[in-house]
Amino acid sequence: GLADHPEVVQAAKDAMDKFGFGLSSVRFICGTQSIHKQLERDIARFHEMDDTILYPSCFDANAGLFEAILGPEDAIISDALNHASIIDGVRLCKARRFRYTHMDMQDLESKLIEAKDARVRLIATDGVFSMDGDVAPLRDICDLAEKHDALVFIDECHATGFFGETGRGTIEHCDVHGRVAILNSTLGKALGGGTGGYTTGMQSVIDILRQKARPYLFSNSVAPPVVGASIKVFDMLSKGDNPYVAKVRDNTHLFRD
Repeated sequence: GLADHPEVVQAAKDAMDKFGFGLSSVRFICGTQSIHKQLERDIARFHEMDDTILYPSCFDANAGLFEAILGPEDAIISDALNHASIIDGVRLCKARRFRYTHMDMQDLESKLIEAKDARVRLIATDGVFSMDGDVAPLRDICDLAEKHDALVFIDECHATGFFGETGRGTIEHCDVHGRVAILNSTLGKALGGGTGGYTTGMQSVIDILRQKARPYLFSNSVAPPVVGASIKVFDMLSKGDNPYVAKVRDNTHLFRD
């Protein structure tokens, strides 16, 4: 119910009145306004991460991530049923690529062992898989990552805002706070239904992305109305008594049961 919620609509109007419809610029020229930095802080706080970087979409976030942070000496180990945007993003980077059978932890471990000589091993998975609704076994994935000195990346487009007790996604559902290094998600689904995406995670990763991620460097800044509305959405979701997550859960049970 957030896409046409009066408070969200008003926040978009207020942002447009103050900052204009668009900024006609990429972030590093004149496309960064105070509300962009505020939204990035709010997202990082919501996910309990160090920092956040905004993109025009999460497809762009996935396209910009792997090429910027991984090189030929690294390895990426990806679930076989990952979203198309993850697959395309992986194709852009020069890291060695390994694909493990969907949600098969034995096969994941075999790929981690095969990639043991890599400088960085990054496990990439959707949190909730979009086509079948499968939930990645994040606790087992994090256990294997820690056992084999790997990092974990998850795409939370189909979980952020409504999955988990307070809408904080698969990390919350699986209780792996602090064990996932990088998270990508969207502002265009549960979080108001507009557009925009983001990467949130380790400070060192976000710092690299601001310097090297092509979709960030060469795309216009997210429009002020979207940013203003998104700030309001995260504010509403961060309140302890918000009814929105429970409403989605109740509606799901109504149709399923």
